[in-house]
Amino acid sequence: MNIIFYHPTSDAKPWIDGITKRLPQASIREWNADDHDPADYALVWRPPSAMLASRTMLKGIFALGAGVDAILTQEQRHPGTLPAGVPLLRLEDTGMSLQMQEYALATVLRYFRRMDEYQLFQQQKQWHPLAPHSRSEFTIGVLGAGVLGSSVAKALVDMQFTVRSWSRSAKSLEGVASFYGDDQLAGFARGCKVLINLLPNTPHTAGVLNHQLFTNLSHNAYLINLGRGGHLVEGDVLRALDSGQIAAATLDVFVEEPLPAMHPFWSHPRVSITPHVGADTLPEQAMDSIVSNILAIEAGREPTGRVDPGRGY
Repeated sequence: MNIIFYHPTSDAKPWIDGITKRLPQASIREWNADDHDPADYALVWRPPSAMLASRTMLKGIFALGAGVDAILTQEQRHPGTLPAGVPLLRLEDTGMSLQMQEYALATVLRYFRRMDEYQLFQQQKQWHPLAPHSRSEFTIGVLGAGVLGSSVAKALVDMQFTVRSWSRSAKSLEGVASFYGDDQLAGFARGCKVLINLLPNTPHTAGVLNHQLFTNLSHNAYLINLGRGGHLVEGDVLRALDSGQIAAATLDVFVEEPLPAMHPFWSHPRVSITPHVGADTLPEQAMDSIVSNILAIEAGREPTGRVDPGRGY
């Protein structure tokens, strides 16, 4: 069994050593432009078009992250990047759910307990106690009900918040009011005090965080974007912040990363920025998942995390 590995910024050695330890019968190597030797599986992040195009005998291509938008976008721009008929598989959890829960809960509680406002008062040397938010009026909407979105929704339910979810197709999450489809998007957003985005990045979801959606939220709502920068219409959120429709926004992802130094988000007093750290790929858990899927494929079983290119996830 031959496995090729490519990641433009990550050291290949820990991955090669880790996969070898878990799968001693396999031969794993770091791919380079002169590598035309046979391979059964490919582990990749933002691979060059030349890496996979001719490898029609691959049994599986593993994307080293929860999102596969980068590789699917590359396929759209350079058709043939992905060999026809070869399954593309994404990492479904591998420790990312817990990280997203931590980020979402920390940010929701910061807004719920009005810590963001007290931070501004501190800068102004103001001693000004505020009336606390009421849980009954603090409905939280989670865009996306996949592995990450559903785990965040469940964590918020466990904290006794009222939670809604929205997804493209119908989902059922215990304790969560579920909405789905374009026709139910406005109803999902109506009255939400917090909007958390965890949608996959697809052509269908591009620009979903826009003026029309914001007008359905509760006045002075909070926005948390943990999906992709392309989900957010930046001018719309700036206008919503300035009008008071949105009270504050926490943004982890951006159209251009790193965020340019002159971008207005940096200096806006009601925008909090983190550098795309919502959830990182944890190599040990990722390798466990990949090896489990390779063994499933070798045994003739269906692997988990198979991507539908038409849907984009």
